[in-house]
Amino acid sequence: MNDTERRFERAMVDIYLTAKRELGYNATRFMQMVSERGGLATARQLLWSDQPSDGFETLWRHGRLDLSVEAHVIKEEFAELFTDEDRERARTRLDDLRRT
Repeated sequence: MNDTERRFERAMVDIYLTAKRELGYNATRFMQMVSERGGLATARQLLWSDQPSDGFETLWRHGRLDLSVEAHVIKEEFAELFTDEDRERARTRLDDLRRT
């Protein structure tokens, strides 16, 4: 795991901690996935699932899409970890919810 992957994994853990502290949202399944598969594999799995995760919708309801996996996928600091298609998928999902 390179430095960027380690920072991304830490960011995934920080999503969980911030959502729990600030929103009272305990994303147990998300943390289980990160622990078992790693942050990068978890992000890709969630990103390419047919439906947004329950956690994504919870963050949207709280106005905190900044804490979503999708928001982290499109951050410049993590660009090397994702394909153009990954980033486009993340942008589309974020844009779709912002329009509702």
